[in-house]
Amino acid sequence: MLARLAHTVARHRRAIIVVWVVLTLFGGFAAGQVSKRWYQSFSIPGKSAYEANQRTLKAFGSGVRPPDVVVFHTSGDATKSDAIKEAMQRAAGTMPGARTSSYFSTGSLIYVSRDRHTTFEEVYPLGLAKFDTKSGAERMRTAAAAGLPAGTTVQVTGHDPLEEASTHGGGGPSVLLEAMIGGLGALVILLFVFGTLPAVLMPIAVAVASILNTFTLVWALTYITNVSIIVQFLIALVGLGVAIDYALLMIFRFRDELREGEDVETALVETMTHAGRSVIVSGSTVAVGLLSLIVIPLPFIRSIGIGGMLIPTVSVITAITLLPALLATLGTRINSVRVLPKRLVDRGHPEDGAWGRWARFVLRRPWPVAIAGITIVAVLVGIGTQLNPNESQLKNFPGSGTAIAGRQMLADAGISPGVMKPFDVLVEHGGHAQAVAAKLSKVPGIAGAAAPQSWRSGSDSLVEAFPAIDGAAPGIQGIINRSNDALTGTEATLAGVPAVDRDFVHAVYGNFPYVLAFVLILTLILLARAFRSIVLPIKAALLNLVSLAAAFGIVVFIFQEGHGSSLWNITATQAITAWIPLMIFAFLYGLSMDYEVFMLSRMREAYDETGSTDRAIELGLARTGKLVTSAALILMFAFLVLSSSPGFEIKEFAIGLAAGIIFDATVIRALLVPALMRLLGRANWWMPHWTRKALFIPGREPLPEPATDNA
Repeated sequence: MLARLAHTVARHRRAIIVVWVVLTLFGGFAAGQVSKRWYQSFSIPGKSAYEANQRTLKAFGSGVRPPDVVVFHTSGDATKSDAIKEAMQRAAGTMPGARTSSYFSTGSLIYVSRDRHTTFEEVYPLGLAKFDTKSGAERMRTAAAAGLPAGTTVQVTGHDPLEEASTHGGGGPSVLLEAMIGGLGALVILLFVFGTLPAVLMPIAVAVASILNTFTLVWALTYITNVSIIVQFLIALVGLGVAIDYALLMIFRFRDELREGEDVETALVETMTHAGRSVIVSGSTVAVGLLSLIVIPLPFIRSIGIGGMLIPTVSVITAITLLPALLATLGTRINSVRVLPKRLVDRGHPEDGAWGRWARFVLRRPWPVAIAGITIVAVLVGIGTQLNPNESQLKNFPGSGTAIAGRQMLADAGISPGVMKPFDVLVEHGGHAQAVAAKLSKVPGIAGAAAPQSWRSGSDSLVEAFPAIDGAAPGIQGIINRSNDALTGTEATLAGVPAVDRDFVHAVYGNFPYVLAFVLILTLILLARAFRSIVLPIKAALLNLVSLAAAFGIVVFIFQEGHGSSLWNITATQAITAWIPLMIFAFLYGLSMDYEVFMLSRMREAYDETGSTDRAIELGLARTGKLVTSAALILMFAFLVLSSSPGFEIKEFAIGLAAGIIFDATVIRALLVPALMRLLGRANWWMPHWTRKALFIPGREPLPEPATDNA
């Protein structure tokens, strides 16, 4: 089928190129339109705390976003300061309609430090939480500070102001700029990979077409379902990396065929038959990894899975239609316009070069190489087991400014960090809020609770409770459980950001085994059909999981434990934001499987030709080593660009992917894969008859006669 497609593309190459140009130009228009339709909210349907928050929002207009905390410190008794009371009114005035609470509105001392020199006001912003929503902390502080007497200071902190502080006040580069920087880095790497201008520019052209046409499909998808704003970054950078990966594989093979003396159309047919097949298998594994996110019962994560799946899908279609049309048009001119010295240009026969020498070294010493690889992996996997998937405690948010100063004022006064992420309790159907507040005040782990008189809407009212620890601290789940027990039998439901955060973690990781099963089953089926082996897919899946665990170890080491995080102006976070490990899994599983497919496809092909496992390993590793490392470097650079985005969470995500990809391409693919295959010998190719029948693999070809194997 791919051979027929190659002939068809060669005959109609000009028409195909014109169609792609038109579609790509429209994709540029679609990218501008979809920017207005991104979904920017988190939702956790069916979870008690989330649903209570939504009812609070409907009744009071606020309650979904955590409050800004306006902190005052004075040398006298803060509870007797009219200046502070008036300053609180000015602060609240910067957010018309906001719900507020303080000592002056409740008379409760839970809003005051033990020495009474520090007090605070909670200001709950109206509306939904969005990625681009501003906290208004600086404006609020300016209003509150105006007219304060000497000796009285004010700062504004809270979850949202602290998150803004962690971005260092900048918006970071735009998606377009990130893609352009990533493309420039890819261009430099491609110069050293190919050395000729047409071969260098072709992968960039394919990437541009893939990215912009993916935006067209995602724009259409936004009219069917909500699509998370995160998808735009993934299209730009994952699309760039994946499309270039596939273009690299195709161009490498096309140039190899031309060097062997084939005419252009025959070279194209051979390229499509072998490299094109690998591209389809690779794209399928990436798509499966992303599609697995639909198992998670969270709309924004499902939208990332569906939207993200379109990235490899479009990249594959581009690689097997547009790219062959360009190759057929250029023909032997792909090797013209040399931009590197002749001695640096790839001349083929990589088995005679550095990668061939490395492959032969591994074949001679498989045990030492395997032990070295396993040792490196074991250390990182051990660190990865310490992963704490949770929102970082607010004390670990990096940055500077009023939010950081306000956080310090609370800590110095001995006020619980729980005031920055309080519990909200929705009391419905005319329930008695004061009685609920009294109950909660007695719960171990609750620093205090109050029911402001103004927090009423019809038959509903609200109670505010402050946990004695940060809303992301290890003991918060126990406090939530005890609070829910205390509210049993009342008309009250626990809500607030800490409870919703825990619901989110449970929704994600409670369903993760199903995600893992979904990915493993589908990829095992795909790879078993592709490689006509049971052993190779199982080995590939296990090594991919090990590679992922090692990538988590890198993220834990750098960000959770803080070894090197200062390079990104971040201190140790003590946790990795809950959604990041899931997203790293979904993307890295598929992307790293690309390299496995590239290598094993050439090894299977060489084994079918020679009948020797050793020769298959040597040729497969030699012929794909440069391809895999080049592709990994391009993807790594793309994600390093993403790490320049604001917010430490995106940095964790980007560095996790960048480090995971380069680790996989080196330690896993260059050390463990060839060493383990050498040790397994002919067992690599084992496939019982019943599995062939079950997977609809036609015919049972006889195994080639062993040639030079020693295993």
